[in-house]
Amino acid sequence: MSRAFKCLLLIIFVIGAFLLLMPTKVRPVAWAPQLAPSLSSGIYADNQRLKGVERVGAADIDGPEALLLENDTLITGLHDGRLILTSLDGKTTKVLADTGGRPLGLARHPNGLLVIADAVKGLLALDAQGRLVALSTEADGVPFGFTDDVTIDKPGHYAYFSDASNRFGYGHDGEAVIEHGGGGRLLRYDFQTGKTSVVLDKLEFANGVTLGPDDAYVLVNETGAYRISRYWLSGPKAGTHDLFIDNLPGLPDNLSFNGRDRFWVALYAPRNALLDGTAAHPFVRKMIVRAMTVLPRPVEKRGFALGLDLEGKVIANLQDGSSDNYSPITTVREYGDWLYFGSLKAQNMVRLPLSKALQ
Repeated sequence: MSRAFKCLLLIIFVIGAFLLLMPTKVRPVAWAPQLAPSLSSGIYADNQRLKGVERVGAADIDGPEALLLENDTLITGLHDGRLILTSLDGKTTKVLADTGGRPLGLARHPNGLLVIADAVKGLLALDAQGRLVALSTEADGVPFGFTDDVTIDKPGHYAYFSDASNRFGYGHDGEAVIEHGGGGRLLRYDFQTGKTSVVLDKLEFANGVTLGPDDAYVLVNETGAYRISRYWLSGPKAGTHDLFIDNLPGLPDNLSFNGRDRFWVALYAPRNALLDGTAAHPFVRKMIVRAMTVLPRPVEKRGFALGLDLEGKVIANLQDGSSDNYSPITTVREYGDWLYFGSLKAQNMVRLPLSKALQ
């Protein structure tokens, strides 16, 4: 047996031992996703409608995910924990606060409070004096693992927000999605009592949250199940939940409502055939998790966002698969005649004329 062949056998043994035996907290659960929709034809057909986005606000910033537009200025949260306010032309930037965590979701309370879903610190508020206040860090005795997004009802009574996973914290979203263990929750914070209650649990990586018309229902993205779930707050269905849209072509991230007739869904990336194909095989998916510690994640770099009507029907399919695309898109918000986009990993924010998005 040659020395080269012995070395090859040793390498194979080491790799095999690594994939089979390396400790991991991920405990994959078998499931059966539907066949992924086509990106070559139909309502999700590939296109370049996002090709013409233009940079807006501050540049050379790290991960402007959360996004609010107020008085012709943008407010966003960054990877280093800072909340910044920037003019649309990017010439003026002001640091509003530093959470010491990772602000992922923003909502303005009617009384002026800026409410923050911080992946590390929980549900926070920034008052007019620039003071940060911790609103909530647990529900039903279970600490938040990954506070993700927040929205507030019109009277300012409740904040609805998501805890993506009770087992995996910020930066470990891939492990949570692959595990598919149903550790996500939709939560409700009562501003009058200061108490937090669980609205829905056992969600597959609870992500973006928004309220529907007249606050009749709240929607929550389940990234790991490629769907948007709906919980009814009023009317004959109050207290029940159903699916708003299922079998999305990508991983839904944040979610927003324009206040009238449209929802916007940011898709982090298209579905991955390897992950879907191994969904029923927990042992294989555990090996994928181990491999991801040394290899790049199998995520396609594609700008992707959808517009939905009030019935959950697709009315806008926005994509850009070119090499210089803006991605991953993790936030989409409609303001006036524009759609604004934020990203967990990009170095700036961008926008697109609403007329082009709705062509």
